[in-house]
Amino acid sequence: MKKFFGHLITITRHRHMVMRLCFRVGLYRQGLLHDLSKYSPSEFLPGAKYYQGDRSPQARERELFGYSAAWLHHKGRNRHHFEYWVDSGADNNFVFVKMPARYFGEMICDRIAASKIYTGKAYNDGKPLEYFIGRTHKEGMNAQTCRDLEYFLVMLAEKGERYMLKQLKKFIKTGRVGQDATE
Repeated sequence: MKKFFGHLITITRHRHMVMRLCFRVGLYRQGLLHDLSKYSPSEFLPGAKYYQGDRSPQARERELFGYSAAWLHHKGRNRHHFEYWVDSGADNNFVFVKMPARYFGEMICDRIAASKIYTGKAYNDGKPLEYFIGRTHKEGMNAQTCRDLEYFLVMLAEKGERYMLKQLKKFIKTGRVGQDATE
């Protein structure tokens, strides 16, 4: 029962934190609908079973079985994960599609919230960048999406959340980063 409620509290805290961040960048609908699939039996039950509190239960499921069925379910239903945007092309080669700006924005909010939830008091604005550098499988991501993600995470680390979210809001509106976003 402890794992059940621990997982429920963790995913709900995460969802509410993403919601607040999404609202700050103008993603109201996405904020409200963020990660609802985590409450489905396919994701919630393994999440509760492998709950640890300091990292994703999917990591433990992967250690035990070599993959996470809950993650496969989750990434296929949530467009804010870059893995959702991988397809097989006409030549049966993988095609890494550039994420639309609004889902990209939600992904940034998701990464910040996950870092805050899992690192707790040790959180600082460099933690999402640290995770990106050390644990993100960049070879499975569209090259432009990867560059944009690194750009915003470096900005977060160097200039702080408030500044980065302001720039992210501009990016979501224009689809462009840096100086281009204000022209």
